[in-house]
Amino acid sequence: MIAIFFMLIEGSMLGALSYMMQPMFDNVFVQGEGDMLIWVGLFVIAIFVIRASSSVVQKLLLTRVALKTGAALRMDLLDRIMLQDGAFHQTHPPGFLIQRVQGDVGAVGDVWRAIITGAGRDFLGLLVLLGVAISVDPIWALLACVGIPVLVLPAATAQRYVRRQAGKSRDLGAHLATRLDEVFHGIVQVKLNALERYQARQYRSLTNRFVKTEIKTAFGGAAIPAMIDIISGVGFMAVILYGGSEIISGEKTIGQFMTFFTAMGFAFDPMRRLGAISGLWQTAAASIERVKELLDAPLALSSPANPAKPPIGVPEIKLENVSLSYGDTRVLKDVSLVARPGETTALVGASGAGKSSIFNLLTRLVDAQDGTVRVGGVAIKDMDLEDLRGIYSVVTQEALLFDETLRENILLGHDDTSEEALKAALVAAHVTDFLDKLPNGLDTHVGPRGSALSGGQRQRVVIARALLRDTPVLLLDEATSALDAQSEKVVQDALDRLSAGRTTLVIAHRLSTIQGADKIIVMDRGEVKDTGTHEELLERGGIYADLYRLQFRDGKTVIDGVRARALGKTNMGETTSGHGLLARIRARFIG
Repeated sequence: MIAIFFMLIEGSMLGALSYMMQPMFDNVFVQGEGDMLIWVGLFVIAIFVIRASSSVVQKLLLTRVALKTGAALRMDLLDRIMLQDGAFHQTHPPGFLIQRVQGDVGAVGDVWRAIITGAGRDFLGLLVLLGVAISVDPIWALLACVGIPVLVLPAATAQRYVRRQAGKSRDLGAHLATRLDEVFHGIVQVKLNALERYQARQYRSLTNRFVKTEIKTAFGGAAIPAMIDIISGVGFMAVILYGGSEIISGEKTIGQFMTFFTAMGFAFDPMRRLGAISGLWQTAAASIERVKELLDAPLALSSPANPAKPPIGVPEIKLENVSLSYGDTRVLKDVSLVARPGETTALVGASGAGKSSIFNLLTRLVDAQDGTVRVGGVAIKDMDLEDLRGIYSVVTQEALLFDETLRENILLGHDDTSEEALKAALVAAHVTDFLDKLPNGLDTHVGPRGSALSGGQRQRVVIARALLRDTPVLLLDEATSALDAQSEKVVQDALDRLSAGRTTLVIAHRLSTIQGADKIIVMDRGEVKDTGTHEELLERGGIYADLYRLQFRDGKTVIDGVRARALGKTNMGETTSGHGLLARIRARFIG
């Protein structure tokens, strides 16, 4: 409101300046009243000082408002996007979302500022200047505006053209951002596969299309003020032809003509800016539609209105006749399983068997179409999402870290964590093994996605993070599959410490890492095919035994060796694999 007040002052000053033309010409220049010259000069200086001061104030205020509203809109968009489920993020790539949050909101902010300025300063200035022109001669004013009706249809056509091209431009901008995101995140694969020229060609093709579309948008936006110029020229010609004859005949004075001419001359600038704003508005409308589309996108997952309390203690996890589909693809079919409290339950099977989908269900990244998932006897759909996810600690193969310090990546905003608890987690996760080698210790920046650390180091950081969360349920998704043997041994030791006293679910392709699990669930094509301990599944044969033979090749020798050691006929020094886990199998079997 304050900015609009100063806009009104700024806009009205042009009218005051044009009004001064008549006494300056008629009284001073024509009649020679020299005494008025100093007063006219001072009045003109006052007009420019007031105009300049009000312009600075309103621009500063509008910039502040535009930046704050843009920032608020970006935060609202980010909040909304982060609440969306996994399916949403699969269909909306990061580059697309970045373009919406940054580019589209920026375009809306620019228009917001321009429209308020135009609506305030330019529109009021135009009204004042037209008022001055009408006060000199209404017929002259009418002649000056005679071509405006002709402008309506071409201007409307140009606006539709600008909006259409602006929409294409925003879409291409999203594709460009997505392409850059993929190139930068996959730069190693780009180099290893010699894809530099290919990616450059792809990016160049998109860029050329984007440039052409932007030029078309700029053409449409520039066409509207250009049409105003042409119509203004026609109006001026009409005034000169009609008004010139009145001045020659003495019906009008030179001062009156100069006041009219100055007022209309000043009026054409606000008219052109208002015309340009109409084109700019069409550009923003395309961005507003996309921003609104994201803000209005329904949330597939949400917390219930009256959430149930989360379970207390170490819970049992139970799936009851659960089925899940992604579109037309069925990934889980009538799955029922139980993970007992305080025990380790492993999920094994070929890729696409549905193991990761179970983790997605447990954490409500997706919801099942049929069946019920319970944690501690409570259906997860009845729990608040934040409470539900607070039950889990998750360690995955990716071990994603943020481009922050090592300390910030472990604490994740929990700055109230004591140094003793942090140190204990670092020791238990074997982070202290490499901490002294980092240039700034815990305050070392780990780089984008943790690129300054090795794979094993990133996994240990994630495990330290999970230890500090101290949740009752641990989900391990291929946590060691990408590591070398030495790193795997260290990480596996940290995972064993982490899983103690927790309900643990493990997804693993390396069967050596889950031989000591309390229960192994064998999955195939979205169904549970078998359940048992390592030795029970080997005894029965089937999918698990086949997977085991594929990994260890000499299946008969390995299976016979396991049986022998389980019966105590050989010593544990002959263990072929499993990092000593067969000792636990032996103890359990004999017991």
